[in-house]
Amino acid sequence: MIEAINLTKTYNGFPAVDRVSFQVNEGETLGLIGTSGCGKTTTLKMLNRLIEPSSGSIFIAGEDIRQHPPEKLRRRIGYVIQNTGLFPHFTVAENVAIVPRLLKWKEQRILQRTTELLELVGLSPETFAHRYPKELSGGQQQRVGLARALAADPPIILLDEPFGALDQITRHQIQEEFKRLKRLFSRTMVLVTHDISEAVLLCDRLALMDRGKLQQLGTPKELIFEPKNEFVRDFFKNNRFQLELQITCLKDILPYLSSEDLKEVIPQVYWENQNLLEVLEAQEHSSLKSSLIEIRDQEGNYLMITSLVNILSAFYQLKNQ
Repeated sequence: MIEAINLTKTYNGFPAVDRVSFQVNEGETLGLIGTSGCGKTTTLKMLNRLIEPSSGSIFIAGEDIRQHPPEKLRRRIGYVIQNTGLFPHFTVAENVAIVPRLLKWKEQRILQRTTELLELVGLSPETFAHRYPKELSGGQQQRVGLARALAADPPIILLDEPFGALDQITRHQIQEEFKRLKRLFSRTMVLVTHDISEAVLLCDRLALMDRGKLQQLGTPKELIFEPKNEFVRDFFKNNRFQLELQITCLKDILPYLSSEDLKEVIPQVYWENQNLLEVLEAQEHSSLKSSLIEIRDQEGNYLMITSLVNILSAFYQLKNQ
């Protein structure tokens, strides 16, 4: 869907982005991560020509993006930024409808689409459609920003630190909303974030950058368990254990997992695709030895009953294989 080839941007002879190449497959979410000033936001903005590359090429669906005027290109690409970018003098409904109006949709179609999207992001149209951005909380504004990005049904959505300005609780809620929308809409997305846990949670693959260069491109598991160089290894070292638990699902450790007999305690049920961090955090007040959990597959079939201590033991066996 998106292909960047030797993408370069220089300022006064200094390469902010230096010959970066990557592909984003249709329906995939790619996370651009790295140190501050590494070039991730510059790279993102070159994809919709908010910044023009000094050299290199970008293709969308096999077509060079330079073949179309920038404003026409941007109507086909949703864009969400940290501070939402909502127009303060437009109502919520008017903000969501901006691109459909530019595309000259009929008013009835615009109204239907706006109503549908506000409901989808958890904002009642009757309550919020006629409010102005200043009358919304930060989380509500971000939901409107997501709705606006989806309004014209674009095949591609770019997100630049979309949840960075939110408090921790609201941020978690919006991240869960984003995951739900991702399942509902098979969109190709590129996400810039400085939050590594967020990148692992929301992205299929990660592109780790440093000083304008791409250091490693791969799945979260590949970057964390199979770093290609010292920079990649060190980048994750502060949160490595938490990230390792986050990218490991119960399904991954089943071959190493010992079962337990059911005692008087009623076990908590978890699904095989849930990650270990989620399981351990939910059981944080429980005893590692005595707390039992039941694991089921995605169809709801019983797999086994085990304990938290067995889960940790299986996790270390997987790591050391």
